[in-house]
This record gives sequence, structure tokens and C-alpha cells, in this order.
Amino acid sequence: MTEQTKMLAGRLYDAMDPALAAKRQLARQTADAYNATTEGDAAKRHAILAGLLGHLGTDCELNPSVRFDYGENLYLGNHCYFNFDCIFLDCAAIRFGDNVFVGPRCSFLTPVHPLQAAARNRQFDDAGQVHLFESAQPITVESNVWLGGGVTVNPGVTIHHDAVVGSGAVVTKDVQAFAIVAGVPAKVIGDVRA
Repeated sequence: MTEQTKMLAGRLYDAMDPALAAKRQLARQTADAYNATTEGDAAKRHAILAGLLGHLGTDCELNPSVRFDYGENLYLGNHCYFNFDCIFLDCAAIRFGDNVFVGPRCSFLTPVHPLQAAARNRQFDDAGQVHLFESAQPITVESNVWLGGGVTVNPGVTIHHDAVVGSGAVVTKDVQAFAIVAGVPAKVIGDVRA
């Protein structure tokens, strides 16, 4: 079983695997090319994202700068808008539904590092090669969700449809449909239907 297969299955994997490192390098180079574009380069921006992401829906806008771990594990629905400086650590799948609005400086973080320092720290084998073990859990943001600026979404979280996440929130557990959540950690403070 490859390290990538383990990663996508939510199992412990070696992030220093050369094949994974090469994919991360490609994603970062692609992000650099994307971030160097201007607003007049809409066709170029679309081509860059279409070549990297797992899925790019119609009428999506990602304002530079953006950062990806892999890019290929990021799936965008239709009519999604991402303001400036978003980060997608897509070691596991990150999926967005349709009509998702994301404020500036939001982070979507799928990696899970071991809690014990001995397991979390870099390890060296007898040949002197470095290994770094972690796992990853997917993130899902369903349709019609709005995330304010500076939101952090942690591994394994699903934000259900029509929810609103207040600026600066740290989302550590699932958010129910139509809920309004805010705070650190994010807690329910209302319902959009009220």
C-alpha cells in the first residue's frame, strides 16, 4: 500500500515519502503561478486550477493568494467564492458544495498529528532518512454555507448546508444545517431561520 493510499484512507502515513513530497512541490509551484496572475487573467487562472484541483465547478473564484498541500484532493462545487489568502491542507479530501462563500484568510486543515511527541517528531531510520508520521481526516462544506473571515476548519468536520460560521471561529466539530456558529471553539449562537 502506498503512502498516498494510506493518507487518503485516514491511516498513519509517512509525509516525507518522496512521491508525496513531489506532489506537494508541484502544488506549491502551481499555487505560486496562480498567485502571480492578475484579475485580467481569468482564463489563465481557470486553466491553472482546472489542471490541479480534483474538481473545479463552474463560476468559482479564488482570490490570490491561495495555498494547497496537494490541490488534487480539493473539490469545488459551482458558484463558490473564496476571498484572499485561503489555505487548503488537503491531505484528505476537502469538498465544497455549491454557492459557498468563504471570507479572507480561512484555513481548511485535514492533517492530524500524533499527540505523543515521540510519535509526532521527525524520525530517522538506520540509513539516515527522515520520516514524519501523521494521518488526515476529510472536511466537507455543504451547499449555501457562508464562512466569515479568519475561520479555521479542523480535520474531520462537516459543515452542513445553509450554515453560517462567524469570523474568527475555530470549527472543531460538525455544524448542523441552518446553524449560526461563532467563537473558539465554535458554538451554536443562532439559527438562520429564526
